[in-house]
Amino acid sequence: MTVIAQTPKPPYYAVIFTSIRTPVDDGYGDMANRMIELASQEPGFLGVESAREEVGITVSYWQDLDSIQRWKANAEHREAQRLGHEKWYASFKTRISKVERDYGRD
Repeated sequence: MTVIAQTPKPPYYAVIFTSIRTPVDDGYGDMANRMIELASQEPGFLGVESAREEVGITVSYWQDLDSIQRWKANAEHREAQRLGHEKWYASFKTRISKVERDYGRD
C-alpha cells in the first residue's frame, strides 16, 4: 500500500535521495527495505516516501539536523552506502532541506 508520510507541523527536515541504478540487483530491494525499517527506529525519524522507477527518489523526514547526522553515521546505514557506491548506483544525489510549510489533503 502506498501512503504519504504523516509529518508534524513544520519546521522539520527532508533528506531527498535521488538515484539512477546500475543493472546490478544483488540484494538491493532487501537492503532498501531494511534501511527504511532501521531508519524508523532512529530518534527524530518522522516518515519516508519513495518511488523507484527510471529515477529513484526517496524522501525521509527528520525532526532536526542532529537526527539526520546520527542516521548518516549509523553503522548498518554506512554499509548500505558503501554497497550503493560500489554496485547499485550509477549516480546519486542527496539534498537536505528545511521544510518551512506544508499543506495538502489526506
